[in-house]
Amino acid sequence: MALSTVSRVRRQLPTSPWLFAAPGLLITGAFILYPFGSTLVNAFTDRRTLIPGHFVGFANFRELWHDDMFWTGLRNSTLYIVGVVPALVVLPLLLALLVQKNIPGITFFRSAFYTPVVASIVVVGLIWVWLLDERGLVNSLLETIGVGRIGFLSDQWLLLFSAMAVTVWKGLGYYMIIYLAALASVPRELHEAASVDGAGAVRRFFTVTVPAVRSTMVLVGALSSVAAFKVFSEVYLMAGPSGGPAGEDTTLVMLVQRTGTGLTGRVGYASALSVVVFVVTVALMLLVLRADRKEDS
Repeated sequence: MALSTVSRVRRQLPTSPWLFAAPGLLITGAFILYPFGSTLVNAFTDRRTLIPGHFVGFANFRELWHDDMFWTGLRNSTLYIVGVVPALVVLPLLLALLVQKNIPGITFFRSAFYTPVVASIVVVGLIWVWLLDERGLVNSLLETIGVGRIGFLSDQWLLLFSAMAVTVWKGLGYYMIIYLAALASVPRELHEAASVDGAGAVRRFFTVTVPAVRSTMVLVGALSSVAAFKVFSEVYLMAGPSGGPAGEDTTLVMLVQRTGTGLTGRVGYASALSVVVFVVTVALMLLVLRADRKEDS
């Protein structure tokens, strides 16, 4: 009896791992693989929201090349990377250095710095809109001290830079936690040896801290680059659905949302835009990893 039970269990073992993995595989297939494949197929069709599409080859991509809004979105998304990524690589590291010491009350500051991360992006965006509005708190203070009101949400470039500031402010705590984990693994002996050699705090930062967390800086750079290129919520909440004055603050993801939604949404064209966003984000990841490997070699 026991032998028959063992043989039956052995026959079932090859399929048991797949049974455990089945729920995760189903969720991945339904919400990741199928939408990705559907988007890829739709990119080569003229499908609309309520109208099945027909194969049009590379017509959508040729239209992208001549679409001024596409180039505007690509410019803004690229500028977002340039403005946000350096700040999110350096500032959280400096913040982590400030809060890594175990001194009384430091837990409060760690929690305070991390609070924007767990806050809803909609709430954060609305708060900053109220602060930077023409009649908001910031402009009221500026007018009080005689500077005058500034059009943070009405000027094309100020609006984009304001959205960048919100992104940096919200992401500081998240990347600070990543750096804190990396700094915890740096041997204290390295800092002590550098101090014995006469290195000051700044020199120890560049000769000990930065080399020790360089791989983490690469990770933060890659994550923040992809997130910055795919930015949507901050700009959408501050610039509105139109994308700011004359749509000049529209990002690529905002253009995808605007083009592909609604009863007359151009799903095929929006899918082509999505494919471009995917290709660029993958290229960004590969460039960051390649630069890291070159520096290692």
